[in-house]
Amino acid sequence: MEYCRRCGGPLDTVQILAKPRGRCSRCGHVEYRDLAVAAATVTEVAAGQVVLARRAIRPGYGLWVIPGGFVEAGETVATAAIRETAEEVGIRVRLVRLVGVYSYPRSRVAVVVYHAIPEGPDAPAPQDGESFEARGFHQGEVPWDDLAFDSTRDALRDFFAPVSPD
Repeated sequence: MEYCRRCGGPLDTVQILAKPRGRCSRCGHVEYRDLAVAAATVTEVAAGQVVLARRAIRPGYGLWVIPGGFVEAGETVATAAIRETAEEVGIRVRLVRLVGVYSYPRSRVAVVVYHAIPEGPDAPAPQDGESFEARGFHQGEVPWDDLAFDSTRDALRDFFAPVSPD
């Protein structure tokens, strides 16, 4: 970012709390690079089968992901996960449990992933032009080497991990 979002003045780089920050030379506003929040689902459509979509956009063009996207202002993370799943793979879902929250030092996105199950008989199909294909995979069929994002890989590993008795 080169200009202040408040007044449009030019940003200078200053060290604040040992990190470089953009500070407006006109009004003094400090720009922080906050995380964006995304919501996604590991949607289980058949006994042990989960839905993946093959991306038709960048980043991750041609690679597989779990359905998900950014949380919009005015909606909850859970509502965003349900909406994104319907928009991307055409399945109306009910959330079962939280799978995990995934963030990485080189990424500006924190991804909240839920386990979901369909509310109806809908079959996965690409819906919004963001995907070429959507279908179910058993654990042994997941294209682990062709997953677009670390969060997809980590969420699927967590989902398929055996549950230890308490």
